[in-house]
Parts: sequence; C-alpha cells; structure tokens
Amino acid sequence: MKRSSSGGLVYSTESGRMCPECRQALTQCQCKPAARAVPAGDGVARVSRETKGRGGKSVTLVRGLALEPMALAVLGKELRTACGSGGTVKDGVIEVQGDHCDRIIDALTTRGHRAKRAGG
Repeated sequence: MKRSSSGGLVYSTESGRMCPECRQALTQCQCKPAARAVPAGDGVARVSRETKGRGGKSVTLVRGLALEPMALAVLGKELRTACGSGGTVKDGVIEVQGDHCDRIIDALTTRGHRAKRAGG
C-alpha cells in the first residue's frame, strides 16, 4: 500500500488505484462523474491572448465552449491545424501557440460557434 504526501490512499493491492477525494476505487468513484460533466458555458467562445508565465511568448486562449472533453480536443486539433502551430487543451481551455485571435475567431464562426474577442 502506497500513500501520498497528504496522507490519502492512492493504491490498494485489492482494488488498484484509489480516488484521493472519496477514497474509493477509481472504478467505483462517486466524485469523478460530477467533475466530468460538461462545463457550463453561455455559448460564447471568448478568444484572448496571454503571455503571463510563458517567458514572453504569446498564446491564444479559447474559453467558454460548453463541449465534452473529446469534442473539445478535436476542435483544438482543428484550430491548431488552421493556425499552423502547436498547442494543447487544458481544463476546458484551448491553448494555441502564437497570436492567432482573428484566425481562430473566423475558424470558430465557420464551425457554427459564437466567438468574440476578450481582453485587449
């Protein structure tokens, strides 16, 4: 049996990996289905540019899309391909490397999403 630094059980030889919140096996976890629900959004994708914590390099962020995680990952891939750059999807936010706000807004609009620019 292995314990995390916070004292919670993370693995049991009987049931495998354990959820740190509800202390049940991951297959019987009660708190994860609620966390996997589609994030609440108002239907407007907010596109902004940010440089904080990235060594001065800009990243275009897309927030507010109420999509399932797999659909969000597919959309992120399409946006990165449209911009010709890299990026990722983290915590319901699509990150695309570089300043591509206008191009992403156009791509989202053609895919049927309402998008607007947020921030300066």
